[in-house]
Amino acid sequence: MNFEKTTEKDSHYNHLEKMSINEIIKNMNIEDKTVPVAVEKVLPQVEALIEKVVEKLKEGGRLFYIGAGTSGRLGILDASECPPTFGVSHDLVIGLIAGGDNAIRKAVENAEDSITQGWIDLKEYYISEKDVVVGIAASGTTPYVVSTLKKCNEEGIVTGCITCNKNSPLSLIAQYPIEVIVGPEFLTGSSRMKAGTAQKLVLNMITTATMIQLGKVKDNKMVDMQLSNDKLVERGIKMIMNELNVTEHEASKLLKEHKSVRKSIFHGRK
Repeated sequence: MNFEKTTEKDSHYNHLEKMSINEIIKNMNIEDKTVPVAVEKVLPQVEALIEKVVEKLKEGGRLFYIGAGTSGRLGILDASECPPTFGVSHDLVIGLIAGGDNAIRKAVENAEDSITQGWIDLKEYYISEKDVVVGIAASGTTPYVVSTLKKCNEEGIVTGCITCNKNSPLSLIAQYPIEVIVGPEFLTGSSRMKAGTAQKLVLNMITTATMIQLGKVKDNKMVDMQLSNDKLVERGIKMIMNELNVTEHEASKLLKEHKSVRKSIFHGRK
């Protein structure tokens, strides 16, 4: 199959340094508008991966994201938001990045070029056939990610990927590939831009749809969210008020007693 790195192709925007601020942001916005359209084209692939993730998590498995650079950071971001948003354990969705936690803030030289470290990182979590590993790489060529998915396949672990090039090495290895073809970037090769946006949109879909399927949402409300600050407590009180048709005082009392929106609603109905 032909493989072309469209994420690295030169854009038709030349002499960016001569553009005004208005021209820069208008042209960036023009490019950004194409991303949701590109995601829409691959919804069947996204659905197939989510179905498998839901199946595995219902069987007691976990979801792992693994990537380097921007892609790795996006996976960690999505994983880290699951516990506060859906009240799940921190070890249900796990994000790993080439170079370890230090690479979240600062690039670690040559970390993404290792063909062994990704599997070593996964083994620290006692990875098994119950789990799903999703590789994230805009180029689809990152050795840290490609080699890890290859090893996962050999070990009987379900693999998926999110990439922005067609027929990349990563896509060809992943059992459930998602290829969001966003084309050349406004700033040539800067895949933190459209490619990063596309990856974030798909990650939103994966965890949100999965958690809904796992029963972590009621109606359209985050009833299992962690009440970690005043804003979330206030949101929880409003949910209880609307659900039970009670006063703010009554809702607040229930929430203080049960420490959970879901439990408050359950006991409030008794």
